[in-house]
Amino acid sequence: MHGAGPDAPAHHSPVPSPDGTLLAWISDVTGRPRVHVAPLPSAGPVTGGRVLDAGGIDRPDAVSLAWSPDGGRVAAEIAPSGGDRHRVLVLDPAGGPATEIAPAAACVTLGAWSPTGRHLGVTLFPGSGDPAADGYGAGTACLVDTRDGSSVVVGSGQAAAVQAISADARRVVLRTGRRGERRLELLDLHTGSRDRLVGGRAFVATARFGTSPGTLWVHTDAGREHAALLAVALGPAADHRIAPARVVAGRSDADLDVAALDPSSTHAVLVWNAGGRTELEVADLRGGRPRGLAAPMDVVTGVSVTRDGRSVLVAGHSPGAPPHVVRVPLDGSAPATPLLPATPWRTTTRPEPVAFDAEDGLELRGWLHRPAAPNGVGLLWFHGGPESEERPGWAPLMAALAAAGVTVLTPNVRGSSGRGDTFARLDDRELRPFSLTDVRASARFLAGTGGVERVVVAGRSYGGFLTLAALTRFPELFAAGVDVCGMSDLPAFYAGTEPWIAGPAVPEYGDPRTDRALLDELSPLADAATITAPLLVVHGEHDTNVPVGQAHAIVDALTGRGRPVELLLVPDEGHEIADRATRAATNERIVAWVCAAAGRPAVSPG
Repeated sequence: MHGAGPDAPAHHSPVPSPDGTLLAWISDVTGRPRVHVAPLPSAGPVTGGRVLDAGGIDRPDAVSLAWSPDGGRVAAEIAPSGGDRHRVLVLDPAGGPATEIAPAAACVTLGAWSPTGRHLGVTLFPGSGDPAADGYGAGTACLVDTRDGSSVVVGSGQAAAVQAISADARRVVLRTGRRGERRLELLDLHTGSRDRLVGGRAFVATARFGTSPGTLWVHTDAGREHAALLAVALGPAADHRIAPARVVAGRSDADLDVAALDPSSTHAVLVWNAGGRTELEVADLRGGRPRGLAAPMDVVTGVSVTRDGRSVLVAGHSPGAPPHVVRVPLDGSAPATPLLPATPWRTTTRPEPVAFDAEDGLELRGWLHRPAAPNGVGLLWFHGGPESEERPGWAPLMAALAAAGVTVLTPNVRGSSGRGDTFARLDDRELRPFSLTDVRASARFLAGTGGVERVVVAGRSYGGFLTLAALTRFPELFAAGVDVCGMSDLPAFYAGTEPWIAGPAVPEYGDPRTDRALLDELSPLADAATITAPLLVVHGEHDTNVPVGQAHAIVDALTGRGRPVELLLVPDEGHEIADRATRAATNERIVAWVCAAAGRPAVSPG
């Protein structure tokens, strides 16, 4: 690698102010992800700007943000120290003090602003409750009056979120539901009536009102294999007429990741996940045919249309470019120009798409990172989620491993997103053992790619669970393992994680009240005696998503048996390592440990 190292700063989540004069975004250029604001230039990159004050909260790592419609405030959801007890702050773009919303709640998440900017939708989650209750972990969605702090409850449920508020502030779209069971309801605040918009079987369910009061734009995969953009025609609030949803943009071979409307709601910029790489389109919402727009990076994570409707701000990343933002003319008349530029980073490899068969014949896909000078070590890396996906973008750990001579395979086993609804559900509850055999199929594929003599298994969060499970079930396949904040004991995970994480997880892993035998059977800790390979366990000290006790339990079990195990506790971090320098140092430690544990020295890329 040449140029910037793996600790290069990242810029993402660009949002122009309503009047188009300012830009807010999230960047870790100062070390941790914070909210930045600067004048939005008519051309060229952003210059100057400030980090917005986040009050007295220590390490206020920004997750998402939204301008108030009047442009005078920026609402931000933050995760202190990368943790899971999120807060919502209302920030002053002029640099004044921040105001925290509902500071007494255990966790607060950000919803939508009302069109007047008077009310802000937030959801409050309690830090305790009855784990035996059906609604365990449910949140209370509220509209908070940002002038006097008063609030109105609009609904409750697991993963509750205020998605949209109508222009007359009478109607609210509320999302609720467990993982894979998202629902959307339209609530009339005057009468209290509720009408179902999207229900039941959905991973994706978001909505927003258009500029026309009679149209609701819905982004969902409900009743479909792949997420699409739908239009729902609404009658006057008094008669509750809701027309059947009409598909505006949908594909049979790709998920719609993001849909951003222009200020007039006549066009939408569509971000498609087509086999892992991004394809962009501009759709005419009045019925015209969509047209392609050149994607300026391999993986686009967000788009915002400027106030004049002429340009789209595109955020994303590529193997050689950390997260950055460019400006693209909406009519495609000119190439993208840097707005928040990426620090150049030349890699020694680009991931190659691969496909191979699972043991039951199901096609699995992934990405292969081939080193220029292989050292004989192959590494399997499994993503978290499991409703997530490895994609061919910025992956500094994979690039650093390849630069050291390690051949890396990042498979998307069953249960991953990006392949449609059916594929994402193939590991639910009693089907989970099939995802474990996918690990074995992945290991055999990697061993047969050439130049691989020893295989290491590794992963983060759910991928850490797969790592531990693979080491217990297939110990003969692996020379070593790296578990990054993974679950070792599923019943203990349910008992120790946050309520708002435990409750919605039931459709994925099983119900700890009725599926205890299954959870015990799947838990790697019960079979720790079968782990013989050296193991590195990496965990944030403040992680409450996968509590740090999960790491201590597997380390203690192996230490007591005299097995080679090392624990790397990361201070001042939670489930995410948010500090840029700490993340780079942790990656460096993982690379060195993998090569040493596999008995192969790291090689120089030359």
